[in-house]
Amino acid sequence: MSLTALLPSNIIRKLAATLTIITLAAVTPMVSQADEKYASIVVDMETGQVLHSRYADSPRYPASITKVMTLYMVFDALDNGELTLTERLPVSREAAMAPPSKLGLAPGSTISVEDAILALVTKSANDVARVLGERLGGSESRFAALMTVKARALDMNNTRFYNASGLPDARQVTTARDLSKLATRMMEDHGDYYRYFSTKSFTYNSRNYGNHNRLLGTVEGVDGIKTGYTNASGYNLMASAVRQDRRVIAIMLGGATSKARNDHVTDLLEAAFTAIAATAPSAPDLRTRIAFQQVQEPGADTASILASNVQLEQGSAAE
Repeated sequence: MSLTALLPSNIIRKLAATLTIITLAAVTPMVSQADEKYASIVVDMETGQVLHSRYADSPRYPASITKVMTLYMVFDALDNGELTLTERLPVSREAAMAPPSKLGLAPGSTISVEDAILALVTKSANDVARVLGERLGGSESRFAALMTVKARALDMNNTRFYNASGLPDARQVTTARDLSKLATRMMEDHGDYYRYFSTKSFTYNSRNYGNHNRLLGTVEGVDGIKTGYTNASGYNLMASAVRQDRRVIAIMLGGATSKARNDHVTDLLEAAFTAIAATAPSAPDLRTRIAFQQVQEPGADTASILASNVQLEQGSAAE
């Protein structure tokens, strides 16, 4: 079957335009990893197929996406009876002193487990993450060690945790691929609790806190799951969406701004559903690669985009 029979006409036109400047493109390298914060991966959860990845195995800082693992541990504890949603958790002096983002809990006060879950999902409260870590691990550092053990059990072999919140620690690293595994296992193992990640706002002590995940309610099918940001990590997002009973997980790390991150993850999700609709549930074919080839890394220049498109047309596109 010819290439033109496989491709939509608008893609054919784009490839034709690209080939008119093949000389320029051929001498231009692929987008370099100049910004060492960026990484992404997109997974079709039904098949486990990786639809797209860029630097997916390179070490990155998780920032507050760390709290997804903290919550995974909380949900484990709820399932095994170690915690209940109504249990009141004591706030230590150390937890109260956690840097923002935080609820501003006072030392000696308490917070219910369910409120703690909601505070992590929406406000991404660092003081609450420490409260949970101290409750489940005896100390936050021991809880972080338990998080790392759990990561190994989930086949997240390139992830290490040193705190429950994602606050800066050069030793606390992960990869986009590992985070996609965490998102998958969160939904498989704790589907009954996953609904918390779609909470758009949370009221505590008469104050309302909105969810930092701006894709909720704005991008079709998005129902979770967590943002993150530190200066070292850039703007991170673990997102999931479901359309027509097909669920996609998209991870982006290292965005320059929250808007750039949100736009890029939206593009990744749209490309994923376009690819799923156009292809059989088997290994990625040309249409899948084309769907994602139109989603360029944030900051990619025109020449690099052209080179990337030529490489795709030649059948040699790579991660």
